[in-house]
Amino acid sequence: MLLQRVITALVLMALLMPALLADSLLPFAALSLLMVGAAGWEWGRLNGLGAAGAVALGIAVALTCGAAWWTGWALAVPAIVWWLASAGWVIGGGLALRAGPPAWPHLPQVARLVLGWLMLSVAWLALTAAKQRGLGFILSAMCIVWAADIAAYFGGRALGRRKLAPSISPGKSWEGVWSGMVGVGLLAWGWMAAEKVWSVAGPSVFSALLAQRGLVLLVVGLIALCGLSVVGDLVESMAKRAAGAKDSSRLLPGHGGVLDRIDALLPVLPAVMALTAV
Repeated sequence: MLLQRVITALVLMALLMPALLADSLLPFAALSLLMVGAAGWEWGRLNGLGAAGAVALGIAVALTCGAAWWTGWALAVPAIVWWLASAGWVIGGGLALRAGPPAWPHLPQVARLVLGWLMLSVAWLALTAAKQRGLGFILSAMCIVWAADIAAYFGGRALGRRKLAPSISPGKSWEGVWSGMVGVGLLAWGWMAAEKVWSVAGPSVFSALLAQRGLVLLVVGLIALCGLSVVGDLVESMAKRAAGAKDSSRLLPGHGGVLDRIDALLPVLPAVMALTAV
């Protein structure tokens, strides 16, 4: 299993890094479009669609994003889209998690599929917009999620006492969430310190938030982003638990599916764009 995880991670990095480093946005947009289409297929399977229906949902997600790119709309998304998406995640995600896995299948299937189509399409638009802001910006946005997840894992293992959502993800604890926030705070401090010495990758999310919103809102914003990363993770876990699935698919050997890797990014990316909208 460990060997599979390492090989898959190396292959993904070999594909992702050239696309991220390319001056043109097209390679990264195309690669991420393929991944978000695969995530749409997984979402369809988790929510009761058969093979053909799940493929159709994946294609619908990819076509929506592709149309936004073709018309040029993906390159100039209004800030209101990011704010509406973030509000939807806060309100809708909170309601869904409060109801729990037993209530999820009772939501009309069409509604669940439309929600998946929307959250994946908007996340792709935010990912593309973040890439336009520069390598430092998109990498720091992704690292917020990764740092929160890693710090939460180790903090939860060492300090975890109070369960966060036992019916959805028994391993998560409130102590893990707080550890994740501390981890992201340390990441932001270290990144901004490094930017003063070496800023070849361009401004990060952290320096953009500090410059545009000030120190207090930087701290509040990072706390909010950590919270949203947990919501994204739990919503996908809830859908899997309701479907009786351990992973969203087996597309990524050793890692599960695409959704398993991007679930926390889905709400965080639009929120990052909302918080740093000019």
